[in-house]
Amino acid sequence: MSVSGDQNNPYAQPQPNPYGQVPAPQNPVPTPQNPVSAQQNPYAPQNPHAPQNPQASQNSHAPENSHAPENPYPQQAIPPGQTGGYGYPAPGVPAPPTGPPAWAPVAAPGGAGRGPSGWLWAVGGVVAASAIWASLLFATGGFSSEPGPDLAGYAYTSDLCADTAMAPFEDARYKTKASTGTASKDANPQHSGAQLKSLDTMTCNISFEQDGASTSAYSSTWLYNTATLHKQTDPTPEFADGYRSYEKQDTSVGYRVEAVPGLGDEAYLVTRKDDGSTSSSSYVILGVRDGWMTYQSTWSSYASSSGSGSDSGKQPTATEVATMLKTSATETLRRLRPGH
Repeated sequence: MSVSGDQNNPYAQPQPNPYGQVPAPQNPVPTPQNPVSAQQNPYAPQNPHAPQNPQASQNSHAPENSHAPENPYPQQAIPPGQTGGYGYPAPGVPAPPTGPPAWAPVAAPGGAGRGPSGWLWAVGGVVAASAIWASLLFATGGFSSEPGPDLAGYAYTSDLCADTAMAPFEDARYKTKASTGTASKDANPQHSGAQLKSLDTMTCNISFEQDGASTSAYSSTWLYNTATLHKQTDPTPEFADGYRSYEKQDTSVGYRVEAVPGLGDEAYLVTRKDDGSTSSSSYVILGVRDGWMTYQSTWSSYASSSGSGSDSGKQPTATEVATMLKTSATETLRRLRPGH
């Protein structure tokens, strides 16, 4: 008979388990083929009076139908899918894989490798630099397939009159008319020039007077010279048609156009046909193209017939004017090509 507060008597009547009936595990661990004797629970209370021989547990003093005392610290059942305790997986459940995930980037040995962001920045910098370089090439015409201007060695001059050959006209008894005033508009000869992005232009206008002309008769003789350096557009395709178009004019005045060999790459002479009027006049145009340089020299003269025949100067014919223009143009173009 036990007294409350005393230690459990191993020879007394077994007491019921205060924790109740322990449910059987749902996924019991299979018993191995060669079982090994269970190890003693180091956490279970030891009974100093218990016999060492297991056969001694069958004490004659114990009741015949007595049961062995139940373990007050039973092992709890392991729910399915959970680990088997102490960090070990339950039987039949595969262990999780070790090491980094498959999608993680692999770093170079020693930490010398660069992540994706490094080479992405490098590629982005190359693309940006290429875009800037391409824009500069487009702006400066680096991608253009158009040929450069063929100026054939001609250079710009601000005073075309200084380079105009006057000897052919002076030999025909023409001289430069004196200026009529001090203003620039009264100067003779008159020159101008402009250097622009697409072309350079040069002009020279000279007013002549003829020796021995009648003072009572009206006369006017002008020479208009122009030179153009085309720096962006090739004038070749349109040059000939620009002079051939004179023959197509449906007016009261007709023109004759003929090619002139020996001047530049191509040259044309335009002559106005006389209409039989009482006035003595002539109008002749000489056009020359050499590379992307174009040159035009125009002769325009008029003289009334009111003066007496002895006092009136004789006007040159269209053929004589054409000869003067071609001779002057040959020397003038040579002067516009320094070093040639």
